[in-house]
Amino acid sequence: MRQGLPPSSGSSPTLEDVARAAGVSRATVSRVINGIRNVDPAIQETVRRAIAATGYVPNRAARSLVTRRTGTVALVVSGAGGGSQDDPFPSQVFTDPFFGRVAGGIVGFLRPRGIHPVLMFAETAETRAQVLTYLRQGDADGALLVSTHAEDPLPALLAEAKLPAVLFARPARAIPISYVDVDHRAGAKLAADHLVAQGRRRIATISGPLDVPASQARLAGFQDAMAAHGHPYIPCAEGGFTYHSGEAAMERLLAEHPDLDGVFVANDLMAQGALLVLRHHGRAVPGDVAVVGFDDSSAATACRPPLTTVRHPVEDMAAEMARLLLEHIDQPGRPPTSVIFEPALVVRASA
Repeated sequence: MRQGLPPSSGSSPTLEDVARAAGVSRATVSRVINGIRNVDPAIQETVRRAIAATGYVPNRAARSLVTRRTGTVALVVSGAGGGSQDDPFPSQVFTDPFFGRVAGGIVGFLRPRGIHPVLMFAETAETRAQVLTYLRQGDADGALLVSTHAEDPLPALLAEAKLPAVLFARPARAIPISYVDVDHRAGAKLAADHLVAQGRRRIATISGPLDVPASQARLAGFQDAMAAHGHPYIPCAEGGFTYHSGEAAMERLLAEHPDLDGVFVANDLMAQGALLVLRHHGRAVPGDVAVVGFDDSSAATACRPPLTTVRHPVEDMAAEMARLLLEHIDQPGRPPTSVIFEPALVVRASA
């Protein structure tokens, strides 16, 4: 093999330069670059080494004509409302560590494969239509969808259009679309079991927004587990998955149930707000009130004391989401599938 030869002319290496360096035909190099699988693995490796040695960069536009792929996917954050012409990007996307974890898991999986996500927001009928047009025109090969509201129509629109798409979290109603999720009910049971094991008897909960399926599942799972422990009624204050809503919900619970000694909070950001309120009211954590969150996000370790929480394996779920999407892109017509992850309790100092 004559690898490492300089380009035949000019400053940009060509396909012919790679073929000459690898000692194979131009057609073989083209098959390797375009991901056609009927090439011997040893030859593929030889061609890849020749590409590295020559510094050849494939022409993405020419390659897309052969593969009909763009090498990009759309990462779509979608919800029923919340955007406006003046402020089209919901601020929650940039302040909630959840979205950063999703993006990190997706990029970590896709980048080594030469695929790049394009961030899109779909908060109105107009922006949802733009996403559908973008995908139908072939500007991206598929969509990774993070839908923030139960009534969001975009998952159903993607399924009806038969566009490759995977949803983060189970859809609110039955739709033929692939998704990844965590067992929210099992995670809430872990929190209930832990609080009871710590000797807590006057336990309350702060739920997420109850129009969100994950919030409903966490609340139901916690209530069922507490009922199994002999606690048929659990006071609940609804929050909005934000720091300030956690503060407000904790204030309501303390006003109505001043003797509470344990709280399960449906996400870490709300728990962070709840801890601040408890401190302002002179309640020691965990001495007077034990607190358990959900997510195991960066907010959990930023809490004082550090937060006991239920681990939501967001990065792993996002990577699996990306893997499923590539399968749908490679196998058009593949039936939808679901992958459910198991939660785990992470014990720190708050409970």
